[in-house]
Amino acid sequence: MLSIGIVGLPNVGKSTLFKVLTKKAVDIQNYPFCTIDPNVGVVSVPDERVIKLAEFSLSKKVIPTAIEFVDIAGLIKGAAEGEGLGNKFLSHIREVDAIAEVVRVFKDGSIIHVHNTIDPRNDVDVIEAELILADLETVSKRLATLEKEIKSGDKEATERLSVTEKVKNALGKGESIRDMGLTMEELLLIRDLRLLTAKPIIYVLNISKDNIKAPPELEDKNHVLIDLKTEEELMELQRDEEKEMRKELGVKSGVNELIEESYKLLGIMMYFTTGEDETRAWTIKEGSTAPEAGAAIHTDFRDKFIRAEVINWRDLIDTGSYAKAREKGLIRTEGKNYVVHDGDVVEFKI
Repeated sequence: MLSIGIVGLPNVGKSTLFKVLTKKAVDIQNYPFCTIDPNVGVVSVPDERVIKLAEFSLSKKVIPTAIEFVDIAGLIKGAAEGEGLGNKFLSHIREVDAIAEVVRVFKDGSIIHVHNTIDPRNDVDVIEAELILADLETVSKRLATLEKEIKSGDKEATERLSVTEKVKNALGKGESIRDMGLTMEELLLIRDLRLLTAKPIIYVLNISKDNIKAPPELEDKNHVLIDLKTEEELMELQRDEEKEMRKELGVKSGVNELIEESYKLLGIMMYFTTGEDETRAWTIKEGSTAPEAGAAIHTDFRDKFIRAEVINWRDLIDTGSYAKAREKGLIRTEGKNYVVHDGDVVEFKI
């Protein structure tokens, strides 16, 4: 299951975002470090396709795909040196696949800002600097180890040393790994370090009714806009009431947008299996072949793959039945080199 860590400075809305995402009550107080151990919540990924396919197949069970969100306590300047329990919090970030950084844009004098001023760009820079410093420490330790491995005759250690030195030089200049343009081969050589600035990042700009736009200095960042205060109020309503209120306020679900953008950020997509027993969504990397996609269900679907029968979910529903879809030639038989597309309905033959 994919995992996204929610990070940011204290009192910017991290725990509120987590609460809205998971509808799970957490300790939200007006002071830093109220969340010391990370809260973990599993969230169903909203997708109308899995619901419509389940209705089409009269499925007994509906299993959407899910994503895990980890609410990590607030970081502050000096976290890499252990300030504010920083080392512990940074270690939690190492475990996730991507980062959602909450940035405070709203103004509210009753909610303390750790720097006593609302400056979104500075907040982003503070967090990034701490992640870079933490990575720099990790890389420096690895270099010392690699030099010993080279002396013992480890050939791969020489390749790792070259990339690790390159990374250290960039980090020393304040450059994050995700912005270095490393090749896939280079990234694989340092993957085991689980470096923080190598992780994809999306910025959750916590806006308000009076501040509804992204600050100009953050417009070029990968971001979503969410009024978390309004989202928290809406989540207390029944589903029908919430839908009506959103329509009245003209507010779309920023949470759904965050989940969708997170999928794009990680380069992943969904395909489906459907039948009377269950309809299920499966998460795979973009560009996965049919056997690779089958492995999401069970390794036998990769190792013993013969062929796959494939149809687009919309085509299947529009024709009304598998029989009619076959008559129209919409169900295709594909081999092991077929690249699965987002929205495919697949039946594997092994």
